[in-house]
Amino acid sequence: MQFSTIEGPVTVNVPDHGALKQAVGQRLAAKEGFALATLNLDHLVKLSSDGAFAQAYLAQDFVVADGNPIVWLSRLARRPVALLPGADLVVPLAEWCAAAGVPVALIGSTEEALAAASTALRGYVTGLEVAACVAPPMGFDPQSAAAETLLQEVAASGAGLAFLALGAPKQEALAARGRQLVPNVGFASIGAGLDFLAGTQKRAPRWVRRLALEWLWRALSNPARLALRYLRCIGILPRLLREALRQRSGI
Repeated sequence: MQFSTIEGPVTVNVPDHGALKQAVGQRLAAKEGFALATLNLDHLVKLSSDGAFAQAYLAQDFVVADGNPIVWLSRLARRPVALLPGADLVVPLAEWCAAAGVPVALIGSTEEALAAASTALRGYVTGLEVAACVAPPMGFDPQSAAAETLLQEVAASGAGLAFLALGAPKQEALAARGRQLVPNVGFASIGAGLDFLAGTQKRAPRWVRRLALEWLWRALSNPARLALRYLRCIGILPRLLREALRQRSGI
């Protein structure tokens, strides 16, 4: 399904887990880079007004559905895709890298959290090599000279895939720049995925996620920070419903 942005349509172009495994596996085997983004309603709110973010998203090679509303809208449009949250992709991506003999890098959060995430990830995935852990300083700018240095360091480490846990829009912007500067490195923007592994952030229980209520669990956990975000997400639903119905009708 396509979603409109201020710079043009973004398409969820990887429909399910099997398709993602095949697409990533081909890139890893060929030693070719890629950028993977995980689309959700909060991103769509930003994409409707932030031109730089929209351009970064349009530079992504793979886009998956990181939220039940995206999945439901795709079904309404008769272009169904499966739910593939970024946090659920960290371990599978690491497994595919280990199987291909490709080291990974972890970028984001704090040095302590990345160290804990590295230990946890290597515990889940036998044979995984974590070639680099980088915690950028506060105020990190993906367009800065420091970002270019970081990307070159990741490439020099031998990492073939970098997990980006910087939050939107920084992680997608860094991935887009990485595709230009270090084209042999893959980038996966996974939000809080590394913090969940490290235990520095707590994810909603599995039963809450099965009921598609993770958003409510998060809102109740931090209403001061997330209430306005979710109101903005609700605000764009009428437009998204119209877009889905137009695509359903083939307009």
